[in-house]
Amino acid sequence: MKKSILASVAALLISVQISFAQNEKPNILVILADDLGYADLGFTGAKDIKTPNLDKLANQGVIIKNGYVTHPYCGPSRSGLVTGRYQARFGMEINLTNSYYDMYCGLPLTEQTFAKRLDKSGYKTGVVGKWHLGGSDPFHPNNRGFDYFYGFLSGGHSYFPQNVKTHMPLINSKDNKPHYGANEGSYWPLTRNNKAGEFTEYLTTALSKDAAKFVSKGKDPFCLYLAYNAPHLPLEAPKETIEKYKDIKDKKRRVYAAMVDELDQGIGIVIDALKKSGKYENTLIFFLSDNGGPRKGGERFASNGNFREGKGSMYEGGCHVPFIVNWPNGKFKNGEFKGLVSALDIAATAVAVGHGDTSGYALEGTNLIPYLTGKKKGSPHDALYWRMDDGRGWAVRTEDAKFLKLNKPTSKPELFDMEKDPFESTDIVFKEKKKRKELAKLWNAWNKENKPNLFLQSGTYQKKRLEMYKKLYEELQEKASTKELLEIE
Repeated sequence: MKKSILASVAALLISVQISFAQNEKPNILVILADDLGYADLGFTGAKDIKTPNLDKLANQGVIIKNGYVTHPYCGPSRSGLVTGRYQARFGMEINLTNSYYDMYCGLPLTEQTFAKRLDKSGYKTGVVGKWHLGGSDPFHPNNRGFDYFYGFLSGGHSYFPQNVKTHMPLINSKDNKPHYGANEGSYWPLTRNNKAGEFTEYLTTALSKDAAKFVSKGKDPFCLYLAYNAPHLPLEAPKETIEKYKDIKDKKRRVYAAMVDELDQGIGIVIDALKKSGKYENTLIFFLSDNGGPRKGGERFASNGNFREGKGSMYEGGCHVPFIVNWPNGKFKNGEFKGLVSALDIAATAVAVGHGDTSGYALEGTNLIPYLTGKKKGSPHDALYWRMDDGRGWAVRTEDAKFLKLNKPTSKPELFDMEKDPFESTDIVFKEKKKRKELAKLWNAWNKENKPNLFLQSGTYQKKRLEMYKKLYEELQEKASTKELLEIE
């Protein structure tokens, strides 16, 4: 009788343990590269740059063949990623300036980050690396759902600690003219939560080691947003890594290749930490870039393969990015997934598997897990949308076609057959009037829910700010010159 009771108890305990394991929340790791060329990784076709860690992550997970971000450059792309909503919904289609004393310039407080939604579900949340979503206190990562922050609030940073100064000069010392660079604050010290953070080695390595510590600590499920600035300008890398690529003749690409190599090594540090801490199997990992590799000014150090143009463009080179989803416990069908996938899906998937908060505005992404396990067929999205500069530039993509207009005064609408012509080589806008009208109807319906842009582009903002200070100073000078001095007897 006793043996029978003990056996029943043991069976019950095993059943409870299995049930607990099945319902255990996964750790979530979102790894974002910055300005990475689509074709500059081994698994996307690179021959001259070595990325063994990312290649392994891709080969053991799922390679998303049609993975897109919501905007072709940094700030707006990150806004869509962290909120899980198209950034045009809340009027943020520009790169923000890192302005410490502006209580209005930042990711609108109406929006919840995926970290905030998971924080409510018991996750330990953190962001390591580049923020670029507002520099003043209301918009600081610690006030947007992230328990921990180590990195920089601005849009760019030098990779070597010896380049860090106390401030970024607003006046260019060479020509004594105001500097309106998008990377204002590039030489400020790093930040750890609300204090200065140490920075004693190559930045990509420092960020990776800090991320490795974060994922190794504690038993609570974690959500880490690891937002590298690599391989964004400035082109800087350790000499020994550059030497590995001495066979690359173009000097800029040689340094860029070393930066991508260091990025891959850094990701390897984090993956090793997950494995050593026993957390790798139950960590859902996303990897992607915030936009395509740069093409401005004829630069060619990054490669987007056969995709047209690059960062800042509505063509595929601007928004079609390398994209991996890896989760050993997820029982994915390893290989490739060809449905339309958006960076919006990261928040939706994370909140779904982490049982996060779904209050407030509805997430616009799709939970990818059923598609990657084969439970659901087809594409997670019927259409994806883009908008720049209040609609002066726009695009809509379905599985079979893409309709777009570049954000240039002389540009005209173009239409491409994405099944036969994925590299957008032949415009069929006059041949396929029915398809053009169909896609125009989709975009117009989507755009009705958007807001006009609420912010100034970084360079314009900085110029206006200097003008404001100058005007204030002149007003004070005028007031001082007309005020009578008191005479005291």
